[in-house]
Amino acid sequence: MGFKCGIVGLPNVGKSTLFNALTSSKNAQAANFPFCTIDPNIGIVDVPDDRLNILHKLSKSKKKINTNITFVDIAGLVKGASKGEGLGNKFLSHIREVDAIIHLVRCFDSTNIQHVNKKIDPINDLETIKTEILLSDIGTLEKKLEKNSKKKMSDKEIILLEEILKKLNTGDNIKEYSILENYNILREIGLISIKPYIIVCNVDEENVSKGNNYTKALKEKYPDEKFVTICADIEDQITELKSDEKELYMKNIGLEKTGLNKLINTGYDLLNLNTFFTSGPEETRAWTIKENTAAPQAAAVIHTDFEKKFIRAEAVSFDDFQKYGSFEKAKENGKLRLEGKDYLVKDGDVLFFRVNP
Repeated sequence: MGFKCGIVGLPNVGKSTLFNALTSSKNAQAANFPFCTIDPNIGIVDVPDDRLNILHKLSKSKKKINTNITFVDIAGLVKGASKGEGLGNKFLSHIREVDAIIHLVRCFDSTNIQHVNKKIDPINDLETIKTEILLSDIGTLEKKLEKNSKKKMSDKEIILLEEILKKLNTGDNIKEYSILENYNILREIGLISIKPYIIVCNVDEENVSKGNNYTKALKEKYPDEKFVTICADIEDQITELKSDEKELYMKNIGLEKTGLNKLINTGYDLLNLNTFFTSGPEETRAWTIKENTAAPQAAAVIHTDFEKKFIRAEAVSFDDFQKYGSFEKAKENGKLRLEGKDYLVKDGDVLFFRVNP
């Protein structure tokens, strides 16, 4: 599995520029007027992982296959979106389909780029988006709890939705309801407030390393949220450069990681994701799973039949595989483990699954 991130924000905050940079494309129109993006642009990006490159070389594999992340550039939202203002209905329907949200906020001044509110105020911008999402979810829950809908629901579901509606009406956080059992129910009815999110501050080139007053104000306002600071224009420039030129350019401007790497690392942490590998002469491949996934369920990511046909997993940690160079050498040195159905796959495991024919 990979995961799908929706890039959301007010018009003209840099969503399409960031999308083009992250996906190394020019598919998203970036223009200086509201709603230049109408239908969502979708880009699938390989997740960079140095461990995959090392395993590929050690195994002399014919193919190397990264796991991936999908970015969705969603139309700009404005105040009143929950009632259909602007492209509100489209925005809200598209955002329901993603696993995580990138709240992109403008944290730079420019006389050349319009701002829909005529004033740069990232806290207000973010609150506008969050409020419209909250109002939309309140409307969704109210419709779901109408008499006709209630007849099709269990008592447990009704109690859950009434609790959440009460919290949303008072502006309370509903992250406590994001445990798996509840999350699946809420995802099915299209609740957006339950989705995990990253606040991404789009700054100018001068402030990309240390941030600025806008980013500091946001972090003071939301001390418990996950933040990434980027410059969408720089990311766009980096995509035009060759590998060696990228490294030199980033070094010159004091940038240690690209925005893509920052977002992927934060996204994996936010969604509690791990990576395991399979590696052999034919291919070396990375696979994404949730943390604490048992071996049979990890095998099912490769092929659904593998879960019920699972016998055992042969496992070597990445560090041991790198040290000894192969499964065979790791086994000779006592570093290959035989793991059963209860084994929880660890990040960096190199696995070979034994399954019944």
